[in-house]
Amino acid sequence: MKQQITHTKLVAILLVAVVVMFLFGFALVPIYNSLCKALGINGKISGQAAPYVMKHTDKHREVTVEFVATQNSTLPWKFYPSVRKLQIHPGEIKKLSFYAENQSNHRMVVQAIPSVTPGIAAKYVKKTECFCFAQQTLNPHEAMEMPLIFHLDTDLPPQVKTLTLSYMLYDVTDRVK
Repeated sequence: MKQQITHTKLVAILLVAVVVMFLFGFALVPIYNSLCKALGINGKISGQAAPYVMKHTDKHREVTVEFVATQNSTLPWKFYPSVRKLQIHPGEIKKLSFYAENQSNHRMVVQAIPSVTPGIAAKYVKKTECFCFAQQTLNPHEAMEMPLIFHLDTDLPPQVKTLTLSYMLYDVTDRVK
């Protein structure tokens, strides 16, 4: 009888631990967002087009921008930038594209989530057109070039000499109505 109570107590403790871990998983995103906002280190950029305000181009300064494309390991897509790295003067407009190909046998909808490293540079990356502003739908074995038009604000801190613009592709097919 004593051992039966011990097993019941152990099962109850494990169930409570599972529920607490599940709730903690949901709380991570708001906790992360709050900490990053408070510390100013999130590297997130706005999901909306930035109006281009014509400023001068800083020809005396050059910044290296690296492009990274990743996807969920279960996503049967090819996804990569047309260029991996480029040099840009702050204020100069650049246009490039990312290649996406649905290699599955069914229609899929994906969403690209951008981030910038170092985080301090995120608010200075201004996109006028980006495939990340909307969900992308591709039929089986269909491919497309997805455009990105951006510039770096001339107020970009001088210590930023290289930044990485990264896109993570997620399958949202089940969430689309």
